[in-house]
Amino acid sequence: MTKSSNKYLIIRRIVQFSILLLFIAGNIFSIKILTGNLSTAHVFDSFYLSDPYAVLQIMFSGFIVGTDALIGALIVFLFYVLIGGRSFCSWVCPINIISDIALWLRKIFKIESNYININRKTRYLLLFLGLLLSAITSVAAFEIINPISIIYRSIIFGLGFGWAIAFLILFFDLFVMKYGWCGHLCPLGGFYSLISKIHLIKVYHNEDNCTNCGKCFIVCPEVQVMDIIGVKSGFISSGECTNCGRCIEKCNDNALKFSINKFSYK
Repeated sequence: MTKSSNKYLIIRRIVQFSILLLFIAGNIFSIKILTGNLSTAHVFDSFYLSDPYAVLQIMFSGFIVGTDALIGALIVFLFYVLIGGRSFCSWVCPINIISDIALWLRKIFKIESNYININRKTRYLLLFLGLLLSAITSVAAFEIINPISIIYRSIIFGLGFGWAIAFLILFFDLFVMKYGWCGHLCPLGGFYSLISKIHLIKVYHNEDNCTNCGKCFIVCPEVQVMDIIGVKSGFISSGECTNCGRCIEKCNDNALKFSINKFSYK
């Protein structure tokens, strides 16, 4: 791989836009590869994939979840638990694109400061609050305001409200707080962080090659996960790592790479 390339960024964008185009093709043009949306997708008109957190909210609200939705949620859950970790956030979610645009604009306009500081653990509070409100109101609380679903529906079906949500997130990340939504507030990101400890595909750090240049810290959206950089060799073990690959792209020392975790780290 070319040093300081954007290889994984480009691949991620291809994946994100390909999934979106497949949903558009399925919902509008009846090409039945993917229909529905990221909350519940019908795949090849034969089985479902469901957002596990959305299904949890429905269960907490007191409604009975259909077998297809439960199986679909279990498939997605096991994929991220055992293989992908929190990769949904950087490889699938459309808001990741908005956050990256905000970051790019921050660099252009040299906006460095945050006007507020929100603890990253706030997303876990909102995660459990979503389940609590679902139980109290008998409605899947976060799904009503879920910007991921709203933006997706807007793109696929042309509803205008989602573009306003996208603009608000862009404004928030650009002028108020860097990585404000994805890195600090999103309960779905919090959910995937909690279940992402033992997955197979992780970033591996080779301390022998590391020169402590700090480039990985600059590009990482979850910089707190980089605690072993320059300290010891091993896998990035935190579930908050999004497996975006930006640290690998920017490392000129061949100290970082994707590797297969053998469940041996501590």
